[in-house]
Amino acid sequence: MISFFEYNWQVRDEWFDWCNQLSNHELVKSRTGGVGSILYTLFHIIDVEYSWIRGIQGKEDVVINYADYNTVEKVRSLSDGFRNEIVEFLKNNLEDKKVKAVSVPWDEGKYTVEEILHHIIAHEIHHIGQLSIWSRELELNPVPAHFIGREYKSMHSF
Repeated sequence: MISFFEYNWQVRDEWFDWCNQLSNHELVKSRTGGVGSILYTLFHIIDVEYSWIRGIQGKEDVVINYADYNTVEKVRSLSDGFRNEIVEFLKNNLEDKKVKAVSVPWDEGKYTVEEILHHIIAHEIHHIGQLSIWSRELELNPVPAHFIGREYKSMHSF
């Protein structure tokens, strides 16, 4: 499962690089489908990932104001900062925690840690698909989404 987090982060970083070819106006422009704009989609992915990881840990959710992250550089910095904390969590006895039941304040259900981790992974992949559609609408090539053929760092080396 860790390799899918690494995959998502690598693809996310490539989307941040991809964004550099667009004006901020294009990045924040409201688009059909998804959660609204390219930049907000990246922000949303990060926010959801971090909220669920904190929920698994029994920590209070941190409300992040999108208005404070209105550039690619700021959103990327947010991603990098949260990633360090998430890596530390994922490195610490994840196997022992997978069956633990978790409830969070923003959802009525109770889920296992493993279900939540799968949700986080699928959620990002879903939104990356939306970014790919928008890139085609802009007549630009999307970031390749292949899992095979990529090289991943081992989390143990972080």
